[in-house]
Amino acid sequence: MRVDLGGRVALITGAAQGIGKAIAMAFAENGATVAVNDVKPNGAESARRITRGGGKAKFYRADVSDVSAVNHMVAKVEKELGPIDILVNNAGINLGKRRYPIHKFPDGDWQRIIRVDLDGVFYCSRAVSARMVKRERGVIINIGSVAGVVPLRLQSVFDATKAGVHNFTRCHALEVGPYGVRVNAIAPGSILTAGTRGLFYSPARRKLAKSLLSHVPLGRPGEAEEIAAAALYLASDDAAYITGHVLVVDGGWTAGFTRDW
Repeated sequence: MRVDLGGRVALITGAAQGIGKAIAMAFAENGATVAVNDVKPNGAESARRITRGGGKAKFYRADVSDVSAVNHMVAKVEKELGPIDILVNNAGINLGKRRYPIHKFPDGDWQRIIRVDLDGVFYCSRAVSARMVKRERGVIINIGSVAGVVPLRLQSVFDATKAGVHNFTRCHALEVGPYGVRVNAIAPGSILTAGTRGLFYSPARRKLAKSLLSHVPLGRPGEAEEIAAAALYLASDDAAYITGHVLVVDGGWTAGFTRDW
């Protein structure tokens, strides 16, 4: 997919790996100058990979759950790279292999995930949209999840945060639309990354993978590059009349159960 993002600055959070890295690469390949953010220092490798390929990128290490760190990062990006035209709120965490019913859910896990997955989206959106409103232009894309569309058992905090991200997206779009700023979200299904490969799709977990994919009509996990393509479209001028929308990219997962009656 090719669009023209030449002359635009894009801030991508959580871009050290997986979906965030794929989005950063796609945006750079289409002309954007990319501010690569992550709390992990290996985010610098994403920026180096872009520059080695002839693109423009710089790494900004910051924890999106820390409001002071977010405000400092946004100010620094705008000082060094220019006004932020596109923000992709991708940074997020989940429970990993741990699963809890609500009546046994630990306070620490609940608060930690809320801080990153929901507070982080709010902090970054507030800092960047304040500047976009003044300039009367800009695009914000939030990475939600199918867990915000249909609940996943034993993942109540992830379900809650992603549903919150989706409705926050709609609310934000209503408020900044009159200023020419668009806000949309993407709800990925099961996407093949280094993390999910180990959790769900390794050779040792064939039975689990088969069970996971039994409700996906396309019969396979998605690729990070397929989410990047959706983000690229929403960031482009071709999507100029789209705002307040949650684009589900899930292989048909939420279309309904693929069972015979």
